[in-house]
Amino acid sequence: MKNAETEAIVLRLTDYAEADRIVSLFSLEHGKISGIARGAKRSRKRFAGALEPFAHLKLQLHLGSGLANLVSADILDIFPGIRQNLTKIGSAAYACELVERLSPDEEPSPRLFRLLYCYLQRLDLAPVSASDRRFFAVNLLKILGYQPQLEVRGVSEQTARLLARAMQSGRFGSIVFPDGLLREADLLLNQAIDLHLDRELKSLLFLKECGG
Repeated sequence: MKNAETEAIVLRLTDYAEADRIVSLFSLEHGKISGIARGAKRSRKRFAGALEPFAHLKLQLHLGSGLANLVSADILDIFPGIRQNLTKIGSAAYACELVERLSPDEEPSPRLFRLLYCYLQRLDLAPVSASDRRFFAVNLLKILGYQPQLEVRGVSEQTARLLARAMQSGRFGSIVFPDGLLREADLLLNQAIDLHLDRELKSLLFLKECGG
């Protein structure tokens, strides 16, 4: 194993054994990695509340074959504004679940890291926006090489133009989908995403339940 330090966002947490946690992360330097935080449910010194969904962390870890061994974590941002609103929680979970399930292991993608970080920052500071979630999804697909065809039956030229602009803009809040076009955008985006999934997104079900 080699020692490493990395900036990362927590995608998912799973309790393991009596005191450990398995952590899925998207890191700036190493891409998607999974690690074990031994004693995380007991240790206040090494992890001190840092291992939370969507948290932006600075991690010290040992990398090798299989699970990384997380040594310690320092909080860079916990995005408290997300945690006060169910729709924001669902939207953040949706973004993290897409990154976890669609991105390859251990392939760095600074563009994808920045997209995820900027979306979490936007959710933290601004009112929740249905347009921002579609902006995130279409740009994630583009970055991963899954850019969808925009000429699809049931999708109007106006929706296609907005999606094309979203992939050129690079800034959340710059593209707004009228309410009547959100369903059309979903028709295209959900089909493109489903091609690369073997089961439905749990976070999308949660969003539907809370009206997001």
